Amino acid sequence: MLVPVDGSQTASKALDYALKLAQADQAELRLVYCIDELSLLSNHEYSGEMAQLARENGHKVLESGMALASTAKVKADTRLIDRVGQRLGESVADAAGEWGADLVVLGTHGRRGIGRMLLGSGAEQVMRMSPVPVLMVRGFD
Repeated sequence: MLVPVDGSQTASKALDYALKLAQADQAELRLVYCIDELSLLSNHEYSGEMAQLARENGHKVLESGMALASTAKVKADTRLIDRVGQRLGESVADAAGEWGADLVVLGTHGRRGIGRMLLGSGAEQVMRMSPVPVLMVRGFD
């Protein structure tokens, strides 16, 4: 199972769910942290320093996820994905295909209506682009 993580409560809830599934099925997890540089560009003045901070944060989030997997006795590994010009949905879909994942477990805020239209949905991008089934775990919104 491929599990995108970003340190949010929503992603943490999806990781918890994936860990339970992995324990029940003796499955392996790959935790991925995707740096969405297009989002950085559109939201802030982009600099190499910002990208480095994003990478450092990504490594911390992945280490935390690995600690949870270790505690749950679930075999797991990690990947930090930093592909210039690639959106979250593309990065996750590519990672799922390259690794040969059977399932993507993904947290979602479950926004509807105008909130979804204004903010977009990374989870929806992943669902549309993924070469494998996507299990969406509703977050805390």
